[in-house]
Amino acid sequence: MDGYKLILRKLVLRDDRYIESLLAEERASAALSGLDERSRTLVRLGALIAMNAAPPSYMSAVDKALDVHLSYDEIVGTLIAALPVVGAARVVSSAPNLALALGYDVSEALETVEDGDYV
Repeated sequence: MDGYKLILRKLVLRDDRYIESLLAEERASAALSGLDERSRTLVRLGALIAMNAAPPSYMSAVDKALDVHLSYDEIVGTLIAALPVVGAARVVSSAPNLALALGYDVSEALETVEDGDYV
């Protein structure tokens, strides 16, 4: 049986031992994903956006993204890439969390904007 079929079966059947082993051994799950480190990091950021994660989750994900040399533009690009799938409301609610993780306080910046000159 092809490797991807076996993985799908185990996940569909919720093979708890398999899932626990993936969670316990990140290197093994990284290898099984077939994705390079940068791609995995972008996927994780997209997942945080999709689930409207708490701000601390973004902090660790952004730290990892910067460790694998993703640019700020690439990191913010995950919001744009997720938009058609998760919708505007989810992206808009995730944007401040991602911004804070990047060290940019959008709320503070908007307080200094004059007469709608926010672009």
